[in-house]
Amino acid sequence: MFTGIITGVGRIAAVHALGSSSTHGKRLTIACPPHYLDDVGLGDSIALNGACMTATTLDLPKQQFTVDVSAESLDKTAGLTALGPINLEKALRAHDRLGGHIVSGHVDGVGQVTYFQQVGESWELRVLAPMALAKYLAYKGSITVNGASLTVNRIQDQAQGCEISINLIPHTIENTALGALAAGSRVNLEIDLIARYVERMLGAPTPSTPSTPSSPPSAA
Repeated sequence: MFTGIITGVGRIAAVHALGSSSTHGKRLTIACPPHYLDDVGLGDSIALNGACMTATTLDLPKQQFTVDVSAESLDKTAGLTALGPINLEKALRAHDRLGGHIVSGHVDGVGQVTYFQQVGESWELRVLAPMALAKYLAYKGSITVNGASLTVNRIQDQAQGCEISINLIPHTIENTALGALAAGSRVNLEIDLIARYVERMLGAPTPSTPSTPSSPPSAA
């Protein structure tokens, strides 16, 4: 589990194919800020742009680690195969503050940035989410964009999806990789976990009450 509070901005330093066909994934080498990996162990979970991955090797002197990303994960996410900055978050510990919201690290869909401009001291980010996610998005609700827990300020349903508007304060720009986004960028989206369960509970069929078994006939 995660909170959507980015704990470091790393860099995809290398991408290596794990095979020659489209069914093979990629091995990523992630360079981290100084001392970021000091409390990380082999096999620990680290979210990369919101996608939960497993550290398969650690190079503490260089502050680098590797992850193996399956072809399925690559098909369902964005931004994991291009060299450059990437948002990092270590898995939530039981005694940590839940500073953002409950995040699973499972990407629900890929959105596209439609607008990203500075407004006053902040930045307005607009993302077109897939139509399948529209019912989970609400005014002042939570959304995870490339792993960062953010608040939806405005929603607009459109024929091609649902456009959400988000305000990014200077601290967010300075401490995440979101500042590198531009119109046309593809981003990983994760809906609010509670909304997912509410939708399931409201849509699931109500089980019928089991009937009381009848008594066996008495012997003659």
